[in-house]
This record gives sequence, C-alpha cells and structure tokens, in this order.
Amino acid sequence: MAHPKRKISKTRRDKRRTHYKLSEKAIAICPTTDTPHLFHHAYVVEGDLYHKGKLAIKNYTTNAQ
Repeated sequence: MAHPKRKISKTRRDKRRTHYKLSEKAIAICPTTDTPHLFHHAYVVEGDLYHKGKLAIKNYTTNAQ
C-alpha cells in the first residue's frame, strides 16, 4: 500500500478539493453590425474597426510582421 512521503498541508488539500471553475466571458452584440464581441474591446467587421458601436477606423489593417 502506498504511503505519502510528506504530510500534505490543509491548504494544499483544500485547494485540490475546490470546485471553482472559470466563468464564461460576457459577450455583447453590436447594435450597428449585429456581431458578437467582448465588452470594452474594439472589433473588426469586414475590414473596419468598430468601438462602442461606432466606426473607429475605416479600412483597418493590422501591421503584423
């Protein structure tokens, strides 16, 4: 029969026994474009950058190198 080499602290034991899980991120629907996006984030729709339902930058492209 297996025996533990060291005593497991109450904190470590309780951490293992928790059932906390990550919650889903809240998703907003844009009133202008009807696309889902994260709250407080800008989002691209058909090449245009929107923020708070308004067009921020037309013909937006990322400069990924």
